[in-house]
Amino acid sequence: MAITYHAEGVKMPEIKKRITTEWVKEVANSYGKRVGEIAYIFCSDDKILEVNRQYLEHDYFTDIITFDYTEGNRISGDLFISLDTVKTNADQFMQNYNDELHRTIIHGILHLCGINDKGPGEREIMEAAENKALEMLKAKE
Repeated sequence: MAITYHAEGVKMPEIKKRITTEWVKEVANSYGKRVGEIAYIFCSDDKILEVNRQYLEHDYFTDIITFDYTEGNRISGDLFISLDTVKTNADQFMQNYNDELHRTIIHGILHLCGINDKGPGEREIMEAAENKALEMLKAKE
């Protein structure tokens, strides 16, 4: 099983792939999940808008779209991440770009682990899970 990283129409972000892969597996494991096939596709706002319209019939920009192919406790999926929106969010929330990128990277994994962020109180649960995961990453670096 593998985690792969692709850039479509953008420069590949400067992430430490080995450490990121270990971190993703550790976070998934903390939820009783194993990592199957995970593909990160880093892209532009234009590309994520195209994906959002084509597959989800949503007409707006977003930082991440997660396509979930999980079976049982083995998480799998395609995760499209708009680096443009990650940058915008980092600026808006006065966060370091790399921290915001890692928050987005793990956000998709947390969705695959079963954590939602749309219903009442769910956003706070997601944010707490993201913060816990980011602490796990900091311990690795």
